Amino acid sequence: MSKATPYTTQLQAGLGMVTETMDLLRLWELGTIPARLSDRVIHDGLFARTTARRARNLVVEMFAPRYLVHGGTPATRLKYLVEHRFSHESLVQLFFLHTARAQQIFADFVIDVYWPKYSAGANCLTRDDAQEFVHRGLDSGRMSVRWAASTIKRVSGYLLGCCKDFGLVAQGTRRSYQIQRFSMRSEVALYLTYDLHFEGMSDMALVQSRDWRLFGFEGSEVVPRLKSLANDGHLLVQSSGELLQISWKYKTMEDCLHALT
Repeated sequence: MSKATPYTTQLQAGLGMVTETMDLLRLWELGTIPARLSDRVIHDGLFARTTARRARNLVVEMFAPRYLVHGGTPATRLKYLVEHRFSHESLVQLFFLHTARAQQIFADFVIDVYWPKYSAGANCLTRDDAQEFVHRGLDSGRMSVRWAASTIKRVSGYLLGCCKDFGLVAQGTRRSYQIQRFSMRSEVALYLTYDLHFEGMSDMALVQSRDWRLFGFEGSEVVPRLKSLANDGHLLVQSSGELLQISWKYKTMEDCLHALT
């Protein structure tokens, strides 16, 4: 498991919350802090069937850590894509990416449990798989305090529920989820490539980013994925052995977003 922030129970605030994220992105405006956004959600009755407390939790514990970090950069980009009718399937994969970045326990579960099971040809992901993963996290000191058995059970359910929301699995029985084909869409690969580039990563560091592993790619598999983007004219890739050089077509992330839409 990777060295990162401690595991938390924050996924309970909303799991994947795909529909709610769409609604919040439409409502949010640049510069709006979480407290003001939650006030507006309540005032406008955006989530009419939820309590005011629940609405605030959705904004503060789910939406803000995922999309309002770095001055709201993720929300700004995704709001643009939502308003320009970007593919729903690709948006869901981008929500998956940003959720995994914000929730280390979910990212590690996908990388350390889901993809090995997927690669091995397993049909199902079970609650036992999730609980064993959480126990390993406890044993390796990934939680700031020792979780009770009831918390372990709940968080295991959250992990599976999140996988279901993002299309990695489909629910079969109460304790078993059917593993589904999950393939990174080309638009998402383009977004991620330029996102990492504009974070200031070198070309080689970009290829080695752990974000690719969320989509099942190991390091040696990333360059061919980049070359497929090059074939579509989005960049130029030159590689030989351990040498890699990328020439970038888009000078800003905004240019990339325009190309995506």
